Amino acid sequence: MSALATEATILPNRPGLTGRISDFLWKHPHVLLAVLLGPPVLWLGIIYLGSLFALLLQSFFSIDDFSGLINYEFTLATYRQLLSDANFDIIVRTVLMAATVTLFSALIAFPIAYYAARYAKGKWKAVFYLGVMLPLWSSYLVKIYAWKLILAKEGILTWAFTKLNLLWLLDGWLALPLIGGNSLSVSYTGTFLVFVYVWMPFMILPIQAALERVPANLIEASSDLGGTPQQTFRHVLFPLALPGIVAGSIFTFSLTLGDYIIPQIVGSSRLFIGQAVYAQQGTAGNIPLAAAFTVVPIVIMGLYLWMAKRMGAFDAL
Repeated sequence: MSALATEATILPNRPGLTGRISDFLWKHPHVLLAVLLGPPVLWLGIIYLGSLFALLLQSFFSIDDFSGLINYEFTLATYRQLLSDANFDIIVRTVLMAATVTLFSALIAFPIAYYAARYAKGKWKAVFYLGVMLPLWSSYLVKIYAWKLILAKEGILTWAFTKLNLLWLLDGWLALPLIGGNSLSVSYTGTFLVFVYVWMPFMILPIQAALERVPANLIEASSDLGGTPQQTFRHVLFPLALPGIVAGSIFTFSLTLGDYIIPQIVGSSRLFIGQAVYAQQGTAGNIPLAAAFTVVPIVIMGLYLWMAKRMGAFDAL
């Protein structure tokens, strides 16, 4: 009887090509897994990793100064050129900007994320998500050009400083070396402001997700044990929210590191890595040096992701 029941639970082979293929995949799940994962793995291995390998290979070639043609011989001359004073200044400038944008984004995003995680309920949480996500739904270029108009010398920000009789403060800030300029729209300050605005949602959401996983009774217990708000933040809240902060910093730091459109539209004449890559592979035609420049953010982000993984940042993504 049991044998008949067991036999009855096994479906008979279905007719037709589709049925036979379905039965074969059901009986051989490893084949089904290979069929499902094969195309994306091939795409990742050939298109993505293959292009990165080709890029890395190009960086070990050099450009002939006389003919302007690529010399396909293995050399480290391009990397020596990359470490020249002018090019190394571009790397340092880009990394400092990315680090500054990441730091200030975290400082601004934390209280917003904390309020959303602890106090926003029901429709107010929906309003929070709408407010954070709404800037991401608009055009990237439209946002940048809108900020270009806002930060211009004839823009609304200068008008507001004038109405508040604080134009002297704005002029004094713009007179500062390196961070100043003729107006905010052609200065590092303007570039910084636009970077923070554009990438802010990528910092808020991971921090908010990390803070929602912090049990409320831990904060209450800290208060019951006599901990001040500063001690509770330093010893309880911040360590538990740190993976979310690091996760958000992965986005803000990497996106700032590789962006070339914002510095091109809102910025000074000093180049960032993305602009240098665009200029070298386009105007100058120096593909090896452009490839060497692109290796820099890959190496930096590789080290950064390794450290972030050790801190548990991927648990907050």
